Amino acid sequence: MPHPVNEWAARRVPGPARPALGCGASTCFLRLPEATIFDTDVAAVLEEFAAEDEFLATARANAERAGAAVPVAAMTGAALRFLAAAIDARAVVEIGTGYGTSALWLLRGMRQGSVLTSVDVEPEHHRLARQVFGAAGYSASRYRLITGRALDVLPRLADGAYDLVFCDADKRELVDYLTAALRLLRPGGIVAFDNAIWSDQGSNLAHRDPDTAAAAELRELVAAEPALVPVLLPIGGGLLAAVKRPD
Repeated sequence: MPHPVNEWAARRVPGPARPALGCGASTCFLRLPEATIFDTDVAAVLEEFAAEDEFLATARANAERAGAAVPVAAMTGAALRFLAAAIDARAVVEIGTGYGTSALWLLRGMRQGSVLTSVDVEPEHHRLARQVFGAAGYSASRYRLITGRALDVLPRLADGAYDLVFCDADKRELVDYLTAALRLLRPGGIVAFDNAIWSDQGSNLAHRDPDTAAAAELRELVAAEPALVPVLLPIGGGLLAAVKRPD
């Protein structure tokens, strides 16, 4: 019997680009042939809620000039801003600063006087991100940039001291990031992962694509973890987020 979500998607998206629904033990997610399941008109409406200003444009341009990995999609950034605002975040950890795109979105959702701690292995990323933050009006007291490998830095951060942990870094370390996030987050805090389904081109590739296998393992672990309440949003490359239950 067709799944009701697939039936809705079939009605909403014309032609051959209809998404399929994949289901695990306790979660379902849309497999997307492109970045969005929506038609052009709906996509235009959605973009109104994720408009990016000159500072975000600068961060993206820096990444493009450097040939770096694509920063978070605008809709993903808007979702991160929403999550940070929804929990009135005061302390956030970002794994993978890049050129500052996702950090700007997070800072715009965090409360006044809050601090974003962002970790990246590349000093040049931090240099350019710092310039963008300053141009956007954020003083150095609002962020802490730590240069180093995340799995070396995260153990030095305090247990249960953070409201949100956002991960956009080496996919082969995703499971380790999840373990670290569970320790770092306070009860009611949120962990989020970008590109949770972006690299997933089908189970037949899992044996030869380490990133795909790592993303699939992460989804399974988050869905099965009793301490988390998860959601997988079909925006960007897939935003996987979960709330840490109270103890």
